[in-house]
Amino acid sequence: MFLLGRTKRPLANCDACPTPQPGHDPQACRCLTCHGFYAATLDPRTLRRMLTLHPHGMLAIRTGAPSGLVVVDVDPDHDGLTTLRTLVARGLTPPTRYVRTGSGGLHLYYRHPGTHTRVPCSAGQLGPGIDVRADGGYVAAPPSTHPRTRRPYTWHDPHQPITEMAPALLTACQPAQPATGAAPPRPVQTRRAGAITAPDRLLASLLDAVRHSGPGRRRTTLYGSARGVARMVAAGAISSTDAYAALMEVGLAVGQTEKSSRAAIQGGFTDEGVLL
Repeated sequence: MFLLGRTKRPLANCDACPTPQPGHDPQACRCLTCHGFYAATLDPRTLRRMLTLHPHGMLAIRTGAPSGLVVVDVDPDHDGLTTLRTLVARGLTPPTRYVRTGSGGLHLYYRHPGTHTRVPCSAGQLGPGIDVRADGGYVAAPPSTHPRTRRPYTWHDPHQPITEMAPALLTACQPAQPATGAAPPRPVQTRRAGAITAPDRLLASLLDAVRHSGPGRRRTTLYGSARGVARMVAAGAISSTDAYAALMEVGLAVGQTEKSSRAAIQGGFTDEGVLL
């Protein structure tokens, strides 16, 4: 677990590491609450220290392989409950432990399949009002209070076991695969004209632009980097799953919320005409 601010935004980094620096590993950082979900811990004493420093912070859980959790987020304000009934009928969401959120929605907790399988975060891929929080994501956790409604997040039945992901759910969470026999994507021309010949260096450069962007420029820079990465996806230099995970990770690391990061990434891909 780790802490969010009052608005479900990751806490700001301390003065010692305002933004990730070259060679600075957020996962290994010893700062107590820096770098969003990289600060997650299972140590109760560390959590108490966090809450002592930020008594109004919201508890959050890092999702994905590190915690072994995938959360299906049901938003009733966008027809999420109607979609959920369809998912239940299709066998995607078997009974499992769940949380009633402070906004009146549901968080359904499932067991992550393991480090050998990436489960990407997504918004609306399973249907209207349904988001998935998995690798590269997080969710607010009980007994936090929702910043808008002031209602708490609560476990419906803490004794209910967390169920394994249904195979159909795992499949539905993966990005759509290109049709068999489809023509390979054409190499994308960079601004300097020429095919992508060093995708690793190009990706690192795009991500570093976000890491080193200043306050007030991070979301805009993330959007611009997402456009560049989208062109790499179109060129076949990186999968859309890996692209989204890398961009989401760097967005969260510089203090953007998951919602803001997702919107910037999706906006960049959409404006390049690339499906995410």
